[in-house]
Amino acid sequence: MRPLRTHLGSSLAVLALVLAACGGAAVDERATPDPAASPPQPETTATSASGDAGLPSGPSALVNRFDPSFPDPLIDPSDIIAGGPPPDGIPPVDDPQFVSVAEADEWLNDPEPILVVDIDGDVRGYPLQILIWHEIVNDTVGGIPLAVTYCPLCNSAITFERVVRGVETTFGTSGSLYFANLVMYDRATESLWNQMDGRAVVGVLTGEVLRQVPSFTVSWETFKETLPEAKVLDRNRTGAARPYGSNPYTGLDDPDGRPFLFRGDLDVRAKAMQRVVAMVNDNVAKAWALDAVDAEGPAAATNDTFDGRPLVIFWQRGEASALDRGSIAEGRDVGTVAVFFSTLDGRTLTFEAGDDGFVDRETSSTWNILGEAVDGELAGARLEPATFVRTFWFSWAAFKPETELVEAP
Repeated sequence: MRPLRTHLGSSLAVLALVLAACGGAAVDERATPDPAASPPQPETTATSASGDAGLPSGPSALVNRFDPSFPDPLIDPSDIIAGGPPPDGIPPVDDPQFVSVAEADEWLNDPEPILVVDIDGDVRGYPLQILIWHEIVNDTVGGIPLAVTYCPLCNSAITFERVVRGVETTFGTSGSLYFANLVMYDRATESLWNQMDGRAVVGVLTGEVLRQVPSFTVSWETFKETLPEAKVLDRNRTGAARPYGSNPYTGLDDPDGRPFLFRGDLDVRAKAMQRVVAMVNDNVAKAWALDAVDAEGPAAATNDTFDGRPLVIFWQRGEASALDRGSIAEGRDVGTVAVFFSTLDGRTLTFEAGDDGFVDRETSSTWNILGEAVDGELAGARLEPATFVRTFWFSWAAFKPETELVEAP
């Protein structure tokens, strides 16, 4: 693999075309962000567009994150740096349209990653070949308003309820980064939010936290075989023209590389770009290095606990990295990861990889990567999905430095 800088140099040339189309900043600005790009401007009087009952009005943190009238910020606003594009220069999908699995199969390749969201049987797939160019999809699934988000620099695909204090809002991309992570803004008050932990960190909503909804990526091959009736986000009706299927961050997924646009201290317990599977609950945080839960074979099952609850981490070969090669479909195989709580009807199950999926030792039932029993005594049962983040170690450790790290033996 060529050095990361070489890959990024070529990929940013592609990104330059996108930014030009969006009215964004030049690529050299993105490569060398200026943390002082938004200095204090106490004279700014711009206010947010809030008028929704239940949400405060006040100055816009998107316009001036240093406004002295804000509640005390949760992070130093000076640590938020310019990423290159202006607000919504990377345009969210605000009116998502969907197609059938059969229609999407015409432009999706089997190894490509697709984010799965299932709310009370309303199942939708969000291909990373679309999310990598838009980063946020404002959608409603199963009657629940959701923000489906993806930060390419951190490789974090996370789904949130886009409801704050009982009020529905939508989210946009601020054009800024914190610890190389996407900084979002809500369009009701224009407060700034971290994508990694769903917290409002600057603005009138400082301290609010979005509820994370379980979601994870699988390969397109797995998706179309196990969820044939699901809806798939249509790349032909996103509201923008992008070279979907291509990756503008070529070579970013290099286990021996260094993070891009990261300003912070690296936790040296693992390589910065090591992929991890991470969970948090209140003040308890735990992460498993990918090489601690994967295998040389087609699948692996890791039985463990988190915050006192038994869980299982399924890993299955066949999913491509969206951040490796110029064509997403040609990315190296990093496999699918899914996490479930393993107690079912009061009985804790333990799992191992089988010939065709996963098998619990208690009943010898066979389970698929979606946590569904497809054969045996428990056929038809489903495990409770856990909320987790699959991301790069540097990013998770920056947000949750107290994390317990599980490494490969």
